[in-house]
Parts: sequence; structure tokens; C-alpha cells
Amino acid sequence: MKLVTRSRSCAVAVLGAGAVLLGTSATAAAEPPNCTTADVTAVMAGVSTNMTAYLFTHPEVNAFFTGLQGQGKTDTAQKTKSYLNDNPQVRAELDAIRAPAVDLRNRCNIPLDAEISGVI
Repeated sequence: MKLVTRSRSCAVAVLGAGAVLLGTSATAAAEPPNCTTADVTAVMAGVSTNMTAYLFTHPEVNAFFTGLQGQGKTDTAQKTKSYLNDNPQVRAELDAIRAPAVDLRNRCNIPLDAEISGVI
């Protein structure tokens, strides 16, 4: 008789655990994936690390962006646009480095004017 009781208890426990797992997976699926503050900072850190490596290994690009320091937003934007139009390979490489940040912003609905957008 104890064997039957144990079997039923085990079956109830397994079914209960399955229900809990199924219930939580439905809840988790409703939230955007990987949009926590930790996720955002991890993406920012990765993009920053990759950008640093790129700039150190591409001194001409590093020199261009360094030369923009201290200039106004309008001048900086115009010069950057011209530089990237004249150097499509550089644009493609920088876009690839920034892609995880763009994907994160799109996936998590982070607006461009959000305070965090200055970093991503």
C-alpha cells in the first residue's frame, strides 16, 4: 500500500513541476528577451571593447574621430557623414561593431533620445 501511495505522490510531484515549468515559460516568453539593465550594460561593454580594438588597429580612423573633439555638434555630424560616405568600408565595419547595440535598442524598444542612447 505504501508503494502505491509513493507512486501517486511522485506522479503528482512530476505533474506539478511540469505545470510550474510550463506556466513560467509562458510568462517569460511575454517579456522582451535580454532587456535587463545587466543585459544593456553587457552589450554596451562589448560594443565599447570592440570599438576600442578597432580604433587602436585603425589609426587613421582613430585620428579622424579624435580630430572631431571640441567641435560643435553640427560640424561633427557633417564631417562624420562626409567621412563615412567617402569611406564605405569604415562605415560597414563600424556598423557591424554597433550592430549589437542597435539590435538591443530595437528589441527592447529603447528610444534614440533615451539617456542610455548616448552610450549605445
